[in-house]
Amino acid sequence: MTESMKDYEDELESSFQTIKEGDILEVTVIGISDTEVTVDFNYYTEGIIPLEECSDDPAFSIKNDLNIGETIQAMVIDSENASGSVIFSMKEAHNLLIWDELQEDFENRRVFSVKITEAVPAGVTGYVKGVRAFIPASQLALEYVEDTENYVGMTVEAIIITVESKEKRLVLSAKSIAKEHAAAEQSEKIGRLTVGDIVTGTIERMESYGVFIDIGDGLMGLCHISQITNKFIKSPKEIVKLGETVSAKIIKLEGDRISLSIKALMEDEVPKENETYEIPEEFQANTDSEGDESPFAKLLKGIEL
Repeated sequence: MTESMKDYEDELESSFQTIKEGDILEVTVIGISDTEVTVDFNYYTEGIIPLEECSDDPAFSIKNDLNIGETIQAMVIDSENASGSVIFSMKEAHNLLIWDELQEDFENRRVFSVKITEAVPAGVTGYVKGVRAFIPASQLALEYVEDTENYVGMTVEAIIITVESKEKRLVLSAKSIAKEHAAAEQSEKIGRLTVGDIVTGTIERMESYGVFIDIGDGLMGLCHISQITNKFIKSPKEIVKLGETVSAKIIKLEGDRISLSIKALMEDEVPKENETYEIPEEFQANTDSEGDESPFAKLLKGIEL
């Protein structure tokens, strides 16, 4: 009984509180219509949040995004309108308070799913926590996106890379997340390889120090010039050519680097029985004379074995 009386006194006292424009209060949703939200804030009159004061986000739905009994923060924009109600704005309170939250999200590298709503010069826009955000074309994908119109309606994962509360500027990057996903995917693919595996691929790039071989599944390996052949060469072009399909052995896996050897497979080859080798002329035997008159034979004369 005493507690009930105390509660009543507190409610009565709060109902006579002074409400002024700019105050941010916690209010409870008690009614939702197509055009406004009715809220209770322990005052002698109810509060009204017009639809246009709910959110800047075009995806916001007054029926789907608010619930009866929900507590929200709202700013007083009219302490008493013509009908005696207090007019609140959710979006004004949100726009004032959200930047501290976005700063934390930036520091924690929080990932957001952002639906692209519009293509603008040099990029696209979407909304993060009701705040309009810009994604530059250079930060939309792994490679620069020329036609940003194709991204309208798509949802991308992005992180905040710039948050400036005074300028109300929020910039996102989907490229950073795409890079992380690509790196994780490549690590997983490389993890399925083993040193000693034999792979076949196409020479995609040639440098003075070696060739890069596309071994499939989005993986590229390097065959150093010293691993192309057993002979000394000054350039890979002496042995292989761009676009050529070659086989190689994996000799090292380090991080995301795959080291290959073409000559390792040559070393594994067994010489053919009918394979002949040309003897230089100065070391050939004189077939016109009797016996072996080759330089080697002359050298061995008089030596007892």
